[in-house]
Amino acid sequence: MTQASDFPRAFATAFSAQNAEAIAALFAEDGSFHALTGHWAEGRSTIAKGMQQEFAGLSRMARLVTGKTALRPLGPGAAVLHQRFVVTGLRDASGAELPRIGALLTAVLVAKGEGWLALTATFAMVEG
Repeated sequence: MTQASDFPRAFATAFSAQNAEAIAALFAEDGSFHALTGHWAEGRSTIAKGMQQEFAGLSRMARLVTGKTALRPLGPGAAVLHQRFVVTGLRDASGAELPRIGALLTAVLVAKGEGWLALTATFAMVEG
């Protein structure tokens, strides 16, 4: 990603495609991620494994609809992202579809040699 503003679309595309490796690639090698299910992961390989588990469970049919974005520069090569999403298609253990939810992705982004990457991110359910 050449711009920090590309991050939300890349995240939504990878999530909706259930591509755990693509999500992990959005993070710095030593990045950390707190996923929608509450799973905490540190490092790209652990992030990928955690997302594979999430895509095998609750999020196995989930899709994201992008909402409001707030991107705040922290200085040259650093920014904080707040991205609202509506999550649809979540499934319970029996396979029944759950109601759609609002979620917020909050990430600290930095410009590195590979482009803009997340140092840390939290993807959590929010009200309305």
